Amino acid sequence: MAAAGPVRLWGRTEPFLVGALPAPPPARLTPHYLRKAAAYARARADQGCFPRLRWPCWRHIACGKLQLSREIAWLYFELFRGLLGPAPPLRLRWAEAEAACGSAEELERERSKARALARPKAGGARTPPKGEPGPAFLLFLYVQQLHKVSLRRSLLGDEWPSPRTKSPSLTGKSAGGNKNWNDQEHLAFVQSHLLDMLELLLEPEQLSASSHSSCSSLVSYEAVRALSFLLEGTVSDSGTVRPLHELALRQPCHGHNGYSKVSRAFSLPKLESWLRSSLTANPLGMTVCLKAGKKLAWAQQVEGTTRRAKIACSARVVPEVSPVVIMSQVYRQTLAKSSDTLVGAHVRIHRCNESFIYLLSPLRSVTIEKCRNSTFVLGPVETSVHVQSCDNVRVIVVCHRLSLSSTTGCTFHTLTPTQPLILSGNQAVSFAPFHTHYPMLEDHMAQVGLATLPNYWDSPVLVCRDSGDPSVFRLLPPSDFYTFVIPFEMEGDTTETPGGLPQEYQEALRQREQKVQVWQRTVKEAGLSRDQRKQFQMLVENKFYEWLVQTGNRQQLDSLVPPAVGSKQAAG
Repeated sequence: MAAAGPVRLWGRTEPFLVGALPAPPPARLTPHYLRKAAAYARARADQGCFPRLRWPCWRHIACGKLQLSREIAWLYFELFRGLLGPAPPLRLRWAEAEAACGSAEELERERSKARALARPKAGGARTPPKGEPGPAFLLFLYVQQLHKVSLRRSLLGDEWPSPRTKSPSLTGKSAGGNKNWNDQEHLAFVQSHLLDMLELLLEPEQLSASSHSSCSSLVSYEAVRALSFLLEGTVSDSGTVRPLHELALRQPCHGHNGYSKVSRAFSLPKLESWLRSSLTANPLGMTVCLKAGKKLAWAQQVEGTTRRAKIACSARVVPEVSPVVIMSQVYRQTLAKSSDTLVGAHVRIHRCNESFIYLLSPLRSVTIEKCRNSTFVLGPVETSVHVQSCDNVRVIVVCHRLSLSSTTGCTFHTLTPTQPLILSGNQAVSFAPFHTHYPMLEDHMAQVGLATLPNYWDSPVLVCRDSGDPSVFRLLPPSDFYTFVIPFEMEGDTTETPGGLPQEYQEALRQREQKVQVWQRTVKEAGLSRDQRKQFQMLVENKFYEWLVQTGNRQQLDSLVPPAVGSKQAAG
């Protein structure tokens, strides 16, 4: 890379993994209309529309110019705001203010105060650099093109716009892939759209009448700083990850990227050439994790064919970058983990079948895909949980956002401050209140800035056109509701479900408890002899055993038989 010097650049993980909504973008969220929206916002800079980012201005542009619904406009605004790395105490203040609103009008007034602010952070790239976020928001909106269905690629078989892709067998090959996790896709996206994204960041005087650049166009330093939202890199193999703008200002790079200290701007042709020659695959992404990540030693791995499971974690070589944990092909096992290995990690759970998986640590994001007949109990998730192409799975989690696509017969027990997103291809979805706890749960919630209110578990929103039928989901009837016990010992202070249960579900549990008490009293007052009691006990135990087998709970109980050191190792 003679022209590029020692700089290596790649796409940051989070804008693609967490920021790109896993659904085709709205019809008007295209490069053409984004250029128009950018020009409109810049022309109203004196009204605070640009480069600042405030909800009222974005709402006006999104609803009036891009023809987005207010719900979708807020979704993009709030999703981007979360990517800027607000500290947990700030997230908790936002939640408290929203929970205090007693009406839709009050809520809108509270949101009208909202402004996206980047939190400064030295080095690394878990959070983008400090600066006005308007230009970076344009790039965030552009990245939604990641899931735009290409007719040409569909005809070539690279992708197919099917609303429902059935989960293949555990030994089958994946049809297509998850673009949010595919760092090769991220690299290809940046390479294919680099000029468009640079033009989106240009000042109006640098554009032609057709809103395109010329060979004399200059890219401001502020625009390159905004591009750091998407790109980061290193000098040689130093191991220190830095945002793009810091690397671009290095003196040895000026001759290659066309930076002028006088104008504090870059020559667009030279900058584009330098960026292209410096781009490479993400050395901290999923591909490297699969090839060179360390194997995780799980605490509970009792029953099943362990040779099939593939569990890897990327090394924490860069403290500011969230690690990646990948679990694949876990079959008929109970796995449990609570440790520093998982704290702040992006977790991908892939093709797991008939398993019970407990990840009891604060997590950054979780993706569950192509899994069947399994239960997932997760620690608090700071950004998003996405469930895709799964059948008959149960997910129990406190998370900032839940989204699902192409699922069948799945149940979600959640506590979440945002409305669950029902994307395309879902059938027979059930939503229910969060119904469990473990001793460190509330501490973990505080670490990621999640509170008990507001809680929109019961207010899902249908996002995609083909998900518009409300019959695809239901709220779990209280008569079918049972609490869930996490069967591991840990240190901590949480002794009950955070926030409690909705009244109708609490009442259903109370009535069920009353029936148990009536039954116990009836047995006690029946006056059975010792032999009759023994015979009755055997009958009840046999019926209970039959129920365990019929419901599949026998496997779960058997797999929980602890090894010699006891189940406390789940917290190790």
